[in-house]
Formats: sequence, structure tokens, C-alpha cells
Amino acid sequence: MTTLILFNKPYGVLSQFRHDDNNDYGTLSAYFSDKSLRVAGRLDATSEGLLLLTNDGQLNKALTHPPKANNQKKQGKTYWIQVAGHATDAQLHELAQGVLLKDGMTLPAKVARLTDEQVQPLWQAPDNIAKRKVTTWLEITIVEGKNRQVRRMAAQVGLPCLRLVRVATSGFGVFDLAVGEAKMVTVSAQMLQQLGVLPSSRAALPRRAADPTKTRQPPHNRGDNRVNSRINSRNGQSSLHKRRKQP
Repeated sequence: MTTLILFNKPYGVLSQFRHDDNNDYGTLSAYFSDKSLRVAGRLDATSEGLLLLTNDGQLNKALTHPPKANNQKKQGKTYWIQVAGHATDAQLHELAQGVLLKDGMTLPAKVARLTDEQVQPLWQAPDNIAKRKVTTWLEITIVEGKNRQVRRMAAQVGLPCLRLVRVATSGFGVFDLAVGEAKMVTVSAQMLQQLGVLPSSRAALPRRAADPTKTRQPPHNRGDNRVNSRINSRNGQSSLHKRRKQP
């Protein structure tokens, strides 16, 4: 049975189930018991926010590597990043046009400043996050997934990234979930078609499986559901109720 999980990954948790002896970070095994799940679009340990997991290889591939026939409607990934200093219009323009990194030029991105009021739905920052007197919050949407791409883009234009939160990807938003909370969503034929997975390649859509997420989740503050609608509307993505390398 096809399973698709939305998970609000906490700071300090690796996007994998196996422990890494080289660090003290936690793993997904503390939150999920279903060993068939695989991550669709990683986040590094010091990044937070929306992580997708599925047990379906075709769906995973569509979420992380959109088919060529679907290139004109790639699934955007939206991040809120807190950077050190005042972000100038010139720096925002450079991020939007594309930044030259060691592994090549990035594709154009959507970039905008966020006000303090707009970022209020975010949960409290982890203690490990570096503190600066002057910071700027930015919203950036990309359609590719180079390794630690958003952090490297920001650093390249002179804006060191202090905090990175993925707030939306593939039409899903994170603000319905508390930190460390997960929920399963129904995989519909319309969703598969939007992602480029042809429904005809499957005999029938499976029924919803039993929720493989653990019932015990750490208590955290919840966000504001209205933010998801704003993000989806800005990026032209459909609002749903309520991918590849790490950025």
C-alpha cells in the first residue's frame, strides 16, 4: 500500500534511520517504526521543517526528480531563512536571478523579504541557532536540489544563513504540524497526475494504510494554518487540506 507521510523535522535530526557514529544527532527511527519508508528530499541535521517520506519508489522519484515531460510544472520547495545582516535589494535580485556555485549556476528562484509579523507562526528557534543583533528573514522558492543549495546561495551573496526552515514542498505545507509531528495523507489520482506519475501505470490506487507513525510525539507549539494558504497562493500551488539532496 502506498504511504505518504508529512513530517515536521526538528533541528538536530538526520534525514535517515541509521545512526551516524560521527555525530550525536538523532535519527528518524525515533519517530517512525515503518522500515519501508524512504525520505523524498532530504534536509540536513541543522535544518528544520517539512520532510516527505514514502514507501513507493515511483512516488519518491516523482517528488525528487520530476519527469522531463513535467518540466514546465516542477514542484517548488519553499524555505524561510534567517540571514545575518540587512539583505539589500541587490542581494535579493542576485538570489532571484541565479547564483554561481562550485557545482554550477542555480536556476532562477522566487525571493522575498518577510516581516516579523509574517514569521510569527514559526516555532521557537533551537538553542543551538547562532544569535545576531541584526538579521533578515527571507522566503526563497527553488525548483532544484543541489547539496545544501539554499545555504550556499545565501552565503555566496554575502548573507550567512543562521536558520533554515522548509515550509512547503510539492504542494504541502508544514504549519499544520507541531515540531516532531507527522501525519499521513491520501495519495489520490489527481496528486499522481500532478507529479507526473501516470495513473495508468497502476492497476488501482491502494486504500489508505494504517498510520505507521508513532503515537507519542514531543509536545510543541502549533503554527498558523493561514500561512500555508499564503505560500501556496504565492507559488501557484493548489492548497491541500489539512526531495533528492539536502538543501
